[in-house]
Amino acid sequence: MSAKPSTDQPDVSEPTSDGFVRGLSQFIGGPLGSHAVRPDSRPGRFWNAPRIVLALTCLVLALSWVQKSPCMDGNWQKNVQYTRYCYTDVLALYYAEGINEGKVPYVDHPVEYPVVTGYFMGALGLPVHWYGQDHPDINQGSWFYNANALVLSLFAVATVGIILALRRRRPWDAAIFALSPILLLTATINWDFLAIGLAAYGLFLWTKRKPVWAGVFFGLGAAAKLWPLFILGPILILALRTGRLRPFISSFLATAVTWAVVNFPVFYWYHESWLRFFQLNSERPIDWGTFWYVGRYLDGKWAAGTEGDQGPFQWLSNHVPTLNYVSYGFFALICLGILLLGLLAPRRPRLSQVMFLVVAAFLISSKVWSQQYVLWLLPLIVLARPKWGAVIAWSIAEVGYLAAFYAELIGAGGKSVIPEGTFVLASTARLVTVGLLFALVAREIWRPELDDVRQSYDGADPEAGPLDGPEAPWVTRFRRAFGLGPSPEAAEEIRANPRSLIKTL
Repeated sequence: MSAKPSTDQPDVSEPTSDGFVRGLSQFIGGPLGSHAVRPDSRPGRFWNAPRIVLALTCLVLALSWVQKSPCMDGNWQKNVQYTRYCYTDVLALYYAEGINEGKVPYVDHPVEYPVVTGYFMGALGLPVHWYGQDHPDINQGSWFYNANALVLSLFAVATVGIILALRRRRPWDAAIFALSPILLLTATINWDFLAIGLAAYGLFLWTKRKPVWAGVFFGLGAAAKLWPLFILGPILILALRTGRLRPFISSFLATAVTWAVVNFPVFYWYHESWLRFFQLNSERPIDWGTFWYVGRYLDGKWAAGTEGDQGPFQWLSNHVPTLNYVSYGFFALICLGILLLGLLAPRRPRLSQVMFLVVAAFLISSKVWSQQYVLWLLPLIVLARPKWGAVIAWSIAEVGYLAAFYAELIGAGGKSVIPEGTFVLASTARLVTVGLLFALVAREIWRPELDDVRQSYDGADPEAGPLDGPEAPWVTRFRRAFGLGPSPEAAEEIRANPRSLIKTL
């Protein structure tokens, strides 16, 4: 059987429990000694680890607001939105979606986002418009952005709070999220924190063994951005390994019903507006910075001067329906590998590990990879592999890509800033670092003794929720079919009860 976390007050890890941070701490005297009194363990002390992390999150979000301030008035002259890194869809779409004219999302204008995001835009934008009609001296766009920035920041703080609740023994892991330059630069580029916050709360409810309510929030998150649907796949892998499918089915049905209920009004009464999101995504060609974009660039280099002057990636770029099928097939192939990894691993993987792999696989294989999608991975990597070194390398690559992307947008206006090859190099660095994180998380699934989180929780998965417990006997038979021995849980049960060996044969 899997070990369960103790209900006693856990030992909280130090910031220097991570090897990378421990090395940096040598510049300020090294890590806390084994006989030292922990600074946050004294009775009555207010600034304990969770509060420090929450305060850092609020500070970084405040700095993010300041960083976006040059764009708040909407007067984007001389490419200020790119040169100052302050571009935000929130402000741009206030005008592009007609909310500044009082248009109701989906009713008067087909919004390009799933319905919960559209509802959210209207709920904040229309009151700003109505107020602005009576107060023509205010800048409606600035008010709309600030209202969104405040609510999205609250969702970001709530996400950190959930990470802290899921990692009570490892609160300093959440500092990876709180101090990330990714959070600083992309927190309010789009409405992604709406889906992230809803999905995070769904995960919290799952750990509290409330699969139906978890599904409700997964469904709400998926109605804001579709990616929270991917959480159900990792849950299914864990359910298969434990032989307990009922929690998965309950969560799946709750997700589907919730998604259908919140979509129904727009689907039924404004069907064409509802279809806009799906049509846009099916028609979009290869987007900047994706795997397919890099391949098309290399096609142009390798196929130059040859007959037809066109490689496979360029051909796919010209045949979008086929590109859709190929990208979906690529994603499905990676997911098949994740499924086999999850079923063949010595121990049942932690839920957040598989969640990270699936979302990373989607981004790597997708024909669209907008700059704010990086936020999807940030809380997942904190839960899946909270080690600073590789995350810092990935963060640098993401910031470099963002700089190159804005340079490309300036160049698209007729003023060349960087060579195309430089942008492709930045895109490749992002792909490689996400692939590296994918490989490192997969490695810790295959070698669970390397998993620091599992060791902090006595071998247990703190996100397993209703799927915590012994594995199904078929897992041992399945692993033996691939020449692998019984899992540690099965081996322990066999040692304790030799008769159970019969069940595994």
